[in-house]
Amino acid sequence: MKAVLCTQFGGPETLEVADIESPVAGPGEVVVAVRAAGLNFFDTLIIQNKYQFKPDLPFSPGAEIAGEVKSLGDGVEGLKVGDRVMAYSVWGGVRAEIAISQEAVIPMPDALDFVTAAGLIVTYGTSLHALKDRADMQPGETLAVLGASGGVGQAAVEIGKAMGARVIACASSDDKLEFCRGLGADETLNYSDEDLKVRLKELTGGSGVDVIYDPVGAELAEPALRAIGWKGRFLVVGFAGGGIPKIPLNLALLKGCQIVGVFWGDHLVREPDRHRANMSQLLDWVVDGKIKPHIHKVYPLEETSDALMAIARREVRGKVIVTP
Repeated sequence: MKAVLCTQFGGPETLEVADIESPVAGPGEVVVAVRAAGLNFFDTLIIQNKYQFKPDLPFSPGAEIAGEVKSLGDGVEGLKVGDRVMAYSVWGGVRAEIAISQEAVIPMPDALDFVTAAGLIVTYGTSLHALKDRADMQPGETLAVLGASGGVGQAAVEIGKAMGARVIACASSDDKLEFCRGLGADETLNYSDEDLKVRLKELTGGSGVDVIYDPVGAELAEPALRAIGWKGRFLVVGFAGGGIPKIPLNLALLKGCQIVGVFWGDHLVREPDRHRANMSQLLDWVVDGKIKPHIHKVYPLEETSDALMAIARREVRGKVIVTP
């Protein structure tokens, strides 16, 4: 079968397309014929050995897959060959077939296509966990999303609206903000030419933001935190801006606010039942049309390097999908 392999750590250009043996399902595993695999910003890091998960070489990038069950290992129950499923694989998704634990597999509704399903798990799962489980965001609250046109940012904008929040989309260019308005953002803020703290304060009538969703970090985190409201929640989602900020903790004291870590990957392991409940909620919202995942582009497996380069260059609006 075909697979994209990281055989040496480096940029997307170092990836190789190879023919490898098809996997065999072990006890408790299923082999899924991959019809679509989602790529994320962290895939650009994991192939450089700069991510918290560090698989042994060689491995395939791609943490989310959708496809059809091809074979079952011993002890697998509740699934059959031909079932349409989606799963979070951590890595290894950009290949024609993958062996994966039954526990990671989620049945897909008939109304959902493989490309949409493969773009749903990580970004929307992360954002729903952040806003629902970690921030306990309530209808009528104000949500500011940094990096709002990227994968998790887009998802946070849509989920924020589905949860009844007033959403302020923050991004670095006017075309990105136009995209965010199409997602339903109530207000937009260009932090390349507007003062982030000042403008967030203005947009909230001076009271500050209830929930700040920050997947960017770097120089944006502190001014955003300075614009948070009393008892606000600042969600630490990631550091796509390249720097881990050092926050003056007196701000948390003065604002009476919470700085809340969002580690979706560990949430899956520690709270599997809540994760499945969140995925069920997301699937219902998609089928009902309350959220409509935006697919930036679908690439063939052989162009995975190009797809990851586009993500690394911050050219992507929404999700990038690879089809074997």
